[in-house]
Amino acid sequence: MATIKGRDEVEQYARMLFDAGVSSGRAGADLVQWRHAAKFTPEVMEAIAALQQERHTGLVNDVQARLAELVDADDSTVLVTATTAVPMDNQLRQATIKKCEELFESEVYLVERVEPEIVGGIILEARGQRFDASVKTQLATVRRTLSNAFMGGEE
Repeated sequence: MATIKGRDEVEQYARMLFDAGVSSGRAGADLVQWRHAAKFTPEVMEAIAALQQERHTGLVNDVQARLAELVDADDSTVLVTATTAVPMDNQLRQATIKKCEELFESEVYLVERVEPEIVGGIILEARGQRFDASVKTQLATVRRTLSNAFMGGEE
């Protein structure tokens, strides 16, 4: 348990994040990101802090992409990112890993992301490929099809 001084610091940081999230309408999304950040290794935290300190935060996506290339080249394990609207239960996690191992004929390391805005379904990303079976995408497809049908266009 945090000391009194530690509790004050916890309150200060939590309030700062909450206020910023509420003012920009993303408090829930920030909480999801924080939960993921809590799992970061010290090396990842140090790299992010260094990027922030050097004002190179625009490089975060490029660093991630290059790191993925290096990991892919060094290891036969396939990194698969699975995005769902709610956290996966163990049964879905195991079924996803099994299906991906069959698909890629390799061991899979599954990274889970939660994005409530996809409504439901799953988005899988690996080796530069994306399989989007989210409800959000399915609804957008239906919307486009209906719009084209009523506007006289063809799909």
